[in-house]
Amino acid sequence: MVKKLRYTNALAVLLTVAGLSAPALAGSEDVVVENAWSRASIGVNRPGAAYMTVRNTGEDAVTLTGLATPLAMMPEIHESKTNSVGVSSMAPAGEITIEPGQSVALEPGGLHAMLMKLQEPMTEGENFPLTLTFSDGGKVTVEVPILGIAARGPEG
Repeated sequence: MVKKLRYTNALAVLLTVAGLSAPALAGSEDVVVENAWSRASIGVNRPGAAYMTVRNTGEDAVTLTGLATPLAMMPEIHESKTNSVGVSSMAPAGEITIEPGQSVALEPGGLHAMLMKLQEPMTEGENFPLTLTFSDGGKVTVEVPILGIAARGPEG
């Protein structure tokens, strides 16, 4: 286990230096957060968003219950939907349960981390910490790189 944690920490440092986000493991090592990214904001008047894949590698379901970041006073999981006549809406998604061996994609146009009440602009080239909280009390923090305002995925 110590080797796995050392490897993960070394990988996190290496990828952060390279400007990429490292997979982040929860305390139970059953939750892996991959490919985290966000877009630069125009000031602080409009919310930002963060995207990633949250994967459950364990044998039991896990439930994502909350988010925290010093970047935003109101981070929440939201979901965007488009109805049959093309009208889009967005609302808080509440808790997200991830079954064993499954993953949930937080991506543009679907579930995403909505970052409301930004405390500072999201500036391209910077990173910010985002902590995911689970129903068992476990937490995982991932460094989220801020890409350009027109980015369409973690590769820019």
